[in-house]
Parts: sequence; structure tokens; C-alpha cells
Amino acid sequence: MSAAGAAFSAVDHAHMARALRLAERGLYTTQPNPRVGCVIAQGEEIRGQGWHERAGEAHAEVFALRDAGARARGATAYVTLEPCGLHGRTPPCADALIAAGVARVVIASEDAFQREGGAIERMRAAGIIVEPGLMREAARELNRGFFARIERGRPWVRIKLAMSLDGRTALANGESKWITGEPAREDVQRWRARSSAILTGSGTVRADDPRLTVRLASPHTAPLRVVLDRELRTPRGSHLLDGSAPTLIFHAPDARPAHDGFARVELAAIAVRDGRLDLSQVLHELGRRGVNELQVEAGPTLCGALLQDGSVDELLLYVAPVVLGDKARPLLALSELNDMAQAKRFRVTDRRQIGDDSRILYRE
Repeated sequence: MSAAGAAFSAVDHAHMARALRLAERGLYTTQPNPRVGCVIAQGEEIRGQGWHERAGEAHAEVFALRDAGARARGATAYVTLEPCGLHGRTPPCADALIAAGVARVVIASEDAFQREGGAIERMRAAGIIVEPGLMREAARELNRGFFARIERGRPWVRIKLAMSLDGRTALANGESKWITGEPAREDVQRWRARSSAILTGSGTVRADDPRLTVRLASPHTAPLRVVLDRELRTPRGSHLLDGSAPTLIFHAPDARPAHDGFARVELAAIAVRDGRLDLSQVLHELGRRGVNELQVEAGPTLCGALLQDGSVDELLLYVAPVVLGDKARPLLALSELNDMAQAKRFRVTDRRQIGDDSRILYRE
């Protein structure tokens, strides 16, 4: 049932499921906007459909209305997210639905960002039946980063980890290429592509010189590369200083660049707390910049600090069928516990085989 108590039919569910599948097509291209799909139907007949393809371009409702044409009048619009009521880079979709003469709008999830736009109230005032709540959880899951940013002021934080069967991430000398196989590394590219930003620490930059770019043939928006480098000591010639993708480096307020190789990246000062950059400020600054999903690809110290701060929403763990030994580097650097009641516990939300490796998704 919707928030208003209306019962949804099997046909309603089928059309909204279709709208959600359409929304998924924008998984890699809508940042910082949410992924949204729309189906316009009369009974079982679909008269128009569309999805939000890229930020700055037309929204899902507009594409669906163009597809339906005059046949939208008197029909029902199924939208995975509350239509916009604010005039941003595109006109309000609520007004487009009113002008098209749709009789009913079924919404999967409300959008706190639209509260000032009054879209639902405006459509109801125009005589449209508006029913929110159909498949709400599925819609929120698809846009978990967007909702995290809008409702909490910070991104959805996902830590990507790869480990051996004995919980190690690299040999004692730092060598880690490659613990996992090629299929797992390709899978990571898709998780990067759906992220607004990828975060790492200066230690990982010095040890591995990562690129943190997306290597996919399919269209995608390049995620922002973010480095925590308190003293601005990222080595000259590092890939993250090459200007090949948008890059932001957070540093302490009193830090001065160690060399002149930072010209092609943005520098931003962040307060220092307990001897390190304030992670809470980092996350809220990224939220302010429109980062929805943040993927962390860093060493055990930074990953452990985020986990202990309570800032982690999701763990993306790849387990390789290899043993590295007790001298190898650990997965996370965490404070010692004195009581099992203090242990952080997670639930498995997805588990699958990726080549020879296992991929497990955890949430608290």
C-alpha cells in the first residue's frame, strides 16, 4: 500500500518494475543526479517510457512523455522518484506531467530534495491522483548514494577490499599485484564506474601509484579521484597528478606542496583532528560537492579509521584462493578490543563467484 493507503495492483507493480529496470540504465552516467525511470501506461498497455540518461539532460518523465505523445492524456505515469518541482538545469517535471494531462502518477520513492518544490501538492492541485510508495525500498536501493547525500549530508561510503584466505592484502614488502584474478579486477571497474568519487590515502599513492580511473568500454562519467595527503607529499610524476581525470587532494591547513607537480589537481584544506585529516569533514565536503557514492580503495590504516569512525556503509570484499602467511600485511588496522560486545558485526547482502575469487557485500 502507498502512504495514502491505496492498494496497488499487479499491473502497477509490473509497470514500476519496468521503470526501475529503465532507471538502472543510467547507473554509470547520471552523477550527481539520481537514476530515474518512467513508464506511461493505460492499463497493461505501455504508451511511453524513458530514463534519465545524463546529468544536465532531460529527465526520465520528459523522455517518457515525448515517447507517449498525445497518448499520455488520461494515462498513469509510473516514476521511480518523486518528479522534480524545482527549476534546475531543466524545467520541473511536475509541470510537464500536468501539461500532458496524465490522470495518475505513481511514485516509488519520495525525494527530500524536492520538498521546497511542492511537486506532489502541485500535481494534486491540478487534479492528478498521486500515489507514492510502490516499490519504495527497491528505488531507494538503486539510489542509495543520492539519498545518503541528500538526507545525511555525506556520500554512501563503500570500502573495496581484496584479501587472501588468511586475511592478508599484500606481502610484507608491499607487493600485492595481483591477489585477485582478472575477472575480479574487471568487476571492480564496474563498481568504480557507478561511484561519484574514489578515495585513497597518500600511503597507497606512494606504494602503488594507482590511476583510480575507470577502464570500461561502456559510457560512464569519470569519478572524481580524491587523495588524503596531509603534508602534500604525493610524489612528482604520480598518476594521480597527471590531469587525466578530475582530482582533489585534501591536505592540512598549514601544508605546503613539496614540489610544483600539483598544477593539474585541486587542493583543499581540511582541519586536522587527532593527528589526521578530519574524516567527517572530508565526507561532508564531498557531499557538498555532489558526491553520491564514494568508493574507498586504500590501505589498512585509512580503511580502519573510517570503519572505527562509523562512516562505512558497505564493505565490498574480494577473497582470493591464496595464502600469504602471517608476515603479510593485514586487511584493516583497528584498535584492540577488550570485549566481544564491542565487535562490529555485518550482514551479508550479496555473495557470488567472480572467476576464481569470491565477492561478498557486507552492510552493518
